[in-house]
Amino acid sequence: MQPEPSQATKVPSHQHADHNHSHAHGHTHSHIPKDMSSNRIGWAFLLNVCFTIIEFIGGYLTNSTAIMADAVHDLGDSLSIGLAWILSKLSLKQANNTFSYGYQRFSLLGAFINGMVLIAGSIWVLTESFPRLLAPEMPHVQGMLWLAILGVVVNGYAAYKLSAGKTLNERVLNWHLLEDVLGWLAVLIVAITLMFVDLPILDPLLSIGFTLFILFNVLKNLKTAIRLFLQATPDATIRENIQQSLAELSSVNDIHHLHLWSLDGEQHVLTVHLVLSDTLEQTQLAEQLTKLKAEIADKLKPYNLAHTTIEFEFADEVCRDK
Repeated sequence: MQPEPSQATKVPSHQHADHNHSHAHGHTHSHIPKDMSSNRIGWAFLLNVCFTIIEFIGGYLTNSTAIMADAVHDLGDSLSIGLAWILSKLSLKQANNTFSYGYQRFSLLGAFINGMVLIAGSIWVLTESFPRLLAPEMPHVQGMLWLAILGVVVNGYAAYKLSAGKTLNERVLNWHLLEDVLGWLAVLIVAITLMFVDLPILDPLLSIGFTLFILFNVLKNLKTAIRLFLQATPDATIRENIQQSLAELSSVNDIHHLHLWSLDGEQHVLTVHLVLSDTLEQTQLAEQLTKLKAEIADKLKPYNLAHTTIEFEFADEVCRDK
């Protein structure tokens, strides 16, 4: 067995001459006040979820499938914002023995749930919209117009609130809200058109267009979430670059068991086995490391682990993960 460094799974603690290092890291490197970010996301969520309820009621009262389709879109955004809000709270928690990598992976679960809800809602909207292409019904245009104006105002204000944020969560959610503003502008244009032109088919056409756009993005994001759940390599280029960089080290003779996977699509985990060159293996240090590795393997044998990755540190070096 050769020394096997990595940043992913480590020996629970490193015994040194006069101190121990525990590797349950849960700290954050962000300098943005997370309570402010959480408050902004919370306000956006409250506005969005209240307006989504109004949309479903308004869509029913105005007999507009386009508004119903946008209500489903806003339901998805409400779920995304709500999950982002919860995750921003969870991210403040330290990693522990149960969630040793922290809580970032919960975002994948949220994306999966969100995707399933949106797919179900989209299928429902399509079943309502396609029959109306054959027998179009004129919606209540005045009600549709006022709802569209309210939609532009509410989603525009929510986007404005999040525009002050600098976190990735806030930037992504802000784009969702800007898409909603554009969607409501489309509803507004259709409502104004229907006030002057008798073309009720515009309503189901708009709803189908909205829904197909939602489904396209949901399926794309769902595919990414499922791949990450299955621990697929998040970026093949990054993996190749890592392997090339490690191979350039003069002390490394061979590389195997290189695994790159992601917690949430942004924070990746790497495990790798490095075979040291023959010149290092012939030293006393190599003998000591080999003996230690055998002892560690004996300790871990009862657990039947598929892969173990060990990183050795010396007494006078600073832990790289601090």
